[in-house]
Amino acid sequence: MFKNTFQSGFLSIFYSLGSDPLQLWAKRVGSPPSASSSKSKQSGGASSSSSSTGDNTLQSTSPPPPPIEPHVDFVVDDTLNSQVLELLSTHLPSTFITTPSLATRTLGIKLPILVFLVKNLGKYWSFEITTLDDRGEKRRFRASNFQTSTRVKPYITTMPLRMDPGWNQIQLNLADYTKRAYGTTYVETQRITVHANCRIRRIYFSDRLVQESDLPAEFKLYLPVVK
Repeated sequence: MFKNTFQSGFLSIFYSLGSDPLQLWAKRVGSPPSASSSKSKQSGGASSSSSSTGDNTLQSTSPPPPPIEPHVDFVVDDTLNSQVLELLSTHLPSTFITTPSLATRTLGIKLPILVFLVKNLGKYWSFEITTLDDRGEKRRFRASNFQTSTRVKPYITTMPLRMDPGWNQIQLNLADYTKRAYGTTYVETQRITVHANCRIRRIYFSDRLVQESDLPAEFKLYLPVVK
C-alpha cells in the first residue's frame, strides 16, 4: 500500500476524527464461542449427582452479569470529549480491526516507530504486528496486557504490555525489537491487527522516537487549548 510512497517524518494510518477513519481497515465483530455443549455436559453431571443424593433443595443464586455486546463503534470519550473508536468483546480473537483490509496486500511501511494513542478500559487487550526482516522472513510481534513475560519463537514474539489507567501513548521501536529478538534488520511493517478491548484515538508511524512535547499538535493525545 505504501511501498512506493515517500516515507519520512510521520505517517498516520488511523485517526478517529478523520473523514473516513477506517478507510484502510477491515473490521470484524464476532460473538464469543458458544458454551452450550459444555453446559450440557455439566448439567448431565449435576443431575447424576443429584439423583444419588436425593437433595432437591433449591438454592438462591445471584443472576449472572449481562454479557458484553461485542462491537466496533465510534463513541464520544468522556475524557477527550470527542470521537474515538471503541472495540469491546469478551472474546478477543473474534473482534478486531486489521490493515490492510485485503489479506493479499501489505502495508509496506518502512518507518520503524509505531505509536498507539489508546485508552485502557481495564479489560484484556492485545494487538499484533507483522513485519518483514532483511532475511525475507515474516516476524510477528504480539503484545497484550495479560501476558506476564516475553517469549521469542522463530516467527512470533509475545510481549507483556503495561498500561496506566486512562489514556496511554504506546511507542514501539520495531527496528530494535527485530534486532534483539532475531538478530536481523527491520525492513517494513506488513500488517497490523488490533483486538478488543480498547479505545483508539490515533495510530501512526514515525522515523524516530519523538517526545510528546515535540509532536505536531494534531499528533498529541490532548488537543491544545485555544485561548
